Amino acid sequence: MPGWSTPLNLLEEELIQRRDEGVNIPSTLRQKIAELHRKFDAYNTALVDPLYDELMALPDDAELSAREPNELAEIRALRPAGPRDLNWKPSDADLLDRLHGAWTGRASGCALGKPVEGVGVLSTSGGKLVGRERIKTYLSNRGDWPLKDYFSGRDASDGLKIICKPSQRETIAYMEPDDDIHYTLVGLAVIEEKGPEFTWQDVGLFWLDHIPQTNICTAEAQAMINLQNRSIRGRHGNATPAFTRRYRNPYREWIGAQIRSDGWAYCCAGKPELAAEFAWRDAHWTHERNGIYGEMLFAAIQAAAFVESDPRRLVEIGLSEIPQDCRLAVAARKCLKLVDEHKTWDTCMDQVEALCAEISPSHIAGDPWWEGEPVEGMHAVHTINNALICILSMFYGKMDTVETLTVSVMCGLDTDCNGATVGSIVGAAAGRARFKDDLAGRLNDTIRPNLIGFQEVTMKDLAARTAVQWKRVEDWHRSRAASTKSA
Repeated sequence: MPGWSTPLNLLEEELIQRRDEGVNIPSTLRQKIAELHRKFDAYNTALVDPLYDELMALPDDAELSAREPNELAEIRALRPAGPRDLNWKPSDADLLDRLHGAWTGRASGCALGKPVEGVGVLSTSGGKLVGRERIKTYLSNRGDWPLKDYFSGRDASDGLKIICKPSQRETIAYMEPDDDIHYTLVGLAVIEEKGPEFTWQDVGLFWLDHIPQTNICTAEAQAMINLQNRSIRGRHGNATPAFTRRYRNPYREWIGAQIRSDGWAYCCAGKPELAAEFAWRDAHWTHERNGIYGEMLFAAIQAAAFVESDPRRLVEIGLSEIPQDCRLAVAARKCLKLVDEHKTWDTCMDQVEALCAEISPSHIAGDPWWEGEPVEGMHAVHTINNALICILSMFYGKMDTVETLTVSVMCGLDTDCNGATVGSIVGAAAGRARFKDDLAGRLNDTIRPNLIGFQEVTMKDLAARTAVQWKRVEDWHRSRAASTKSA
């Protein structure tokens, strides 16, 4: 039951994931996995499945597991002190402006990074070139370094090409379909349909009904298969988050949940704790540990950005909603120190890459995500390394609505995801009235997703719809707090 990849590749990815979880993997098991033939054993479940089961049966690192729980109450018990509610009381006009800015920032950042997303810079031979140095080469050869505008697709006689023509400088006129936008729309739509008491099953059923299966990746793809195999249309059956997020899902600490934070955050603007709670409900059936924390961290940051614009304060607020000694929190605090020590984003990024290589020192060669090119260090779509890019971009981009986005994309890795995430943050902080039109203006306020129910929408209309749900959540939150207090 592979789904996103072959059974063998899932096993190889699981080997890395279990190691990252602190599991002691016997050399005999590692050798058996290494001896499997990447081509001829790719779908040989008779050999792969017993090895996978043996790997999953190994005991967890008890100390690390205690620092990195998956359940909300346990997560909250390990978080540091923080401002759970910033008591934002906007006027109707300010609410609409800030929400319009957040939607605009997300779309602008996503479109900016989309042509070089992960594997985005291509050679004429079809081999894929990855990393920020390749992005720099592409831009420099066209006189566009440092990045200030959408990527140009023009030829520079260097054999390099980019993808996603609707997001290139010469043709861009709207935000094209992208999962980083789809999941933000999902957050809004689920709250519209189910209200603030939505459950993880509501999210899963919405995916089944509205997102084409081919538009769901990695952890989401595996979790969706698990949900379908243990339930009837995502609702009735014995599917549990503990099963859907873990069974044959080695991507459970990758970036998939982190890119889904925005819709929940917008509806909880000014309430970082509640935003993190909504993010947890969304994340905990597809991800574990730092995969969950990534969504909670940025949901809290994005919700706080409607009130607070200082990047350090925003990061501190985000960190106050996740376990203080989890790997993501430890790495984020180290990143804050690196920001203080380095004058430029690229020298800071050098150290961030070294830090992430220490956390997850190597990756498999031949990972099909990169079509055969070896990946060194933590995978390019992991939660932690991309979270650190977002954090450093807020500082070196000075929370500017263009520069923060361009820094995040020049850092490489999951460029459209990171551009979108920081776009939400700076957009919420600035509002649409102060959001520069250098990038945003050419989107013509329009999103054309590939999501049932959202064939074409304007960001202004999305802001108005979100404002309605923000007020709904506000009333519900006040009522729940009063009920808890009286009890």
